[in-house]
Amino acid sequence: MTGPTLTVTADRFRLAETFTISRGSKTEAQVLTVCITRDGVSGWGECVPYARYGETLDSVTAQIISLPASITREGLQRFRPPGAARNAVDCALWDWAAKKAGRRVWDVAGLPAPGPVVTAFTLSLDSPENMRAAAARNAARPLLKIKLGTPDDMPRLEAVRQGAPHSTLIVDANEGWTPEVYTDLAPHLIRLGVALVEQPLPAGADDMLAEIARPLPVCADESAHATDGLAGLVGKYDLVNLKLDKTGGLTEALLARDEARRLGLGVMVGCMVGSSLAMAPAALLAQGAAFCDLDGPLLLAQDRPHPLTYQGSTLLPPDAALWG
Repeated sequence: MTGPTLTVTADRFRLAETFTISRGSKTEAQVLTVCITRDGVSGWGECVPYARYGETLDSVTAQIISLPASITREGLQRFRPPGAARNAVDCALWDWAAKKAGRRVWDVAGLPAPGPVVTAFTLSLDSPENMRAAAARNAARPLLKIKLGTPDDMPRLEAVRQGAPHSTLIVDANEGWTPEVYTDLAPHLIRLGVALVEQPLPAGADDMLAEIARPLPVCADESAHATDGLAGLVGKYDLVNLKLDKTGGLTEALLARDEARRLGLGVMVGCMVGSSLAMAPAALLAQGAAFCDLDGPLLLAQDRPHPLTYQGSTLLPPDAALWG
């Protein structure tokens, strides 16, 4: 029998529509797929290198291929920092362990069997007219996430509420507002029934959130990464958005979830724009979360074999043929 192998490949998934946030637009999801094979069993994981955090396909690939194929999850936490590279390898190791044991990954991890979760569906940043139309097409979804983050967001917000009068709304500014813009918008967010504001101010320039009124819950995204940084968010944020590509995999994400709750922070589970393989481990993390935003596959024109099943906005647990 051959020895263990660790391989990484770059894959691209075309999006159903152009996806735009305050930092730019994309027409495809560019991901890295990791496969770890040992004892004739293969485990799979996916990550999305993110330029906002200084990651590229090449830099993350280099971090992955420099690891020994025999790496353990415990060793991985020591040898790689939180980020996309560690995420793909960590999730592949969880998948391998489950397949090797002939059990589902939640049994291997000692977690309760996951149930369905309701995910947000994201509306890309666009003109008010186009965002109203997108909201109307998705008005039956219970939870919509609106990408904003410009000085002129009020018409967009009004337009979305007109298009989807009954959906619960999350607003994600992606660090695009100033304290003045956020303070001016806050009363209107409440009036329009927004349930949550995500990362209104830039990470590293968000101390003002501890000083100004937060009339509705504020969630840290770009400011929240792994367990050791969560305590510094208390007093500025009410929730944290945990993403596997930020925590560096499911192992750290489970620890971060528990630490957030210990600190009195609510938990949102989010994702980068990736395939079902990236969302599957996060579905375990999303159990019991205050908000779930695992809609990546819903934004794709194509997905992997054995994709996740969505019944409207309800995400079902992954099939073992996909992951875990």
